[in-house]
Amino acid sequence: MLASPISFMFPSLRPRVSTALDRLIGALTDPKRCERAVLIVLAAYCAVWTLYGAIAKGSQDIHFDMGEMVAWSREAVLGTPKHPPFGAWLVRAWFSVFPLADWAYYLFAMVIAASALWIAWKIAGRYLDPEKRVAGLVLLTLVPFFNFHALKFNANTVMMPLWAATTALFLRSYATRSIGWAALAGLAAAAAVLGKYWSIVLLLGLGIAALADPRRGAYFRSPAPWVTMLVGALALSPHLAWLYGNGFRPFAYATESHPGTLWETVQSGFGYIAGAAGYVALPVALAALAVRPSLAALRDTACPKEPDRRLVLLAFALPLALPALMAVAAQQLVVSLWAIGSMTLLPVVLLSSPLVQLPAIATRRLVALAIMVPLIALALSPVIAIVIHRQGICRRARGRWRSPARIARRGSTRRRSRATASRWCARPRRSRACGRSRATRRADPPAAASRSRSRAVISASPIRPIASSS
Repeated sequence: MLASPISFMFPSLRPRVSTALDRLIGALTDPKRCERAVLIVLAAYCAVWTLYGAIAKGSQDIHFDMGEMVAWSREAVLGTPKHPPFGAWLVRAWFSVFPLADWAYYLFAMVIAASALWIAWKIAGRYLDPEKRVAGLVLLTLVPFFNFHALKFNANTVMMPLWAATTALFLRSYATRSIGWAALAGLAAAAAVLGKYWSIVLLLGLGIAALADPRRGAYFRSPAPWVTMLVGALALSPHLAWLYGNGFRPFAYATESHPGTLWETVQSGFGYIAGAAGYVALPVALAALAVRPSLAALRDTACPKEPDRRLVLLAFALPLALPALMAVAAQQLVVSLWAIGSMTLLPVVLLSSPLVQLPAIATRRLVALAIMVPLIALALSPVIAIVIHRQGICRRARGRWRSPARIARRGSTRRRSRATASRWCARPRRSRACGRSRATRRADPPAAASRSRSRAVISASPIRPIASSS
């Protein structure tokens, strides 16, 4: 059985810690208080990880993807040279209220992650008892997607709440066949695609899951699936028109960025699944240690008998498995980080079997561990900032800034790729911990290189929306 980390480290605090944990778990399991309690917990989660990001990353620039999002957000457009525009729209809305500061950006990134956790909490309420629901939320907070990776807002992290919402509304629409839920599912699906085109993987997975379910006849005879598709298509129509008018240029970027041979794509597909499994290895191991499942429980988890649980399993597994096949078919490499939006249903898959019994002491210990992890990370954040400041991030920084040049050197036949790559490469390179950039080396005052942070990208970006340059 798991040992309580706090009680083990501070034996004298054991009674107080146990009482506090019991009160917290009691609030999260009480039907009258649980929704308010979980909002408070997620707000604290946001605050701690935002503070960690502001301190640990205080000695480095914001990530290139984050600065790029801000550059695209400066004008409300229907598309960008690389990705669909929903992420830029969110950034534009956020910074219309908050200042253009690093801490505000990290707060925004954690709000995105916390909203995905909240949707996962709502889904779990339909399939798990209160104690398992708390444990499921705790396990998700231990997935790096929802903290370390979430701090770098880009087209990947924006998928987390959008995929979660699409999955939740699809499951509700499938169960109720309500036109209202179906319309909301269509809107969520369109928003997911507008977040990143990779979301087509989710939509294919959900569609196959619906076709494989034994209740598919009643579902497809109802208006629900057709309303979902119609509303989704209408919501996407302005962007589709923009794509057509601009020659589907973002698709050219996608195909030029990750080409591979047959053998490379096969390896990439296996690596995608293995990498996604690695990201959730710790929560899965902790869940196994907490519940000690029997062989019957494992069989029921892997092959549920109830149609609802089987649909959930398919909706979880198919978006994770399909990329391995699609990579080979499209001769494109896939990256396991793109599974960042696929973990919403993980708690339901792990804990929904009635044969899985979760002891109360295990829930308490899991909650204690989930509290300790962000607090330890926060305590270490100054050390992390100092290490990064002294050792530098030259290799990673050069890789980020040179990637557009590599795209340009591939000799693309599309004018957009060459023009966009040249604009990206013309941006000043970061100077801290890597020496002064080429632009600042030529500048006479040494102070010009001392603070070449990505705020320059935010305040005056050379990138312009593709609609204005074509």
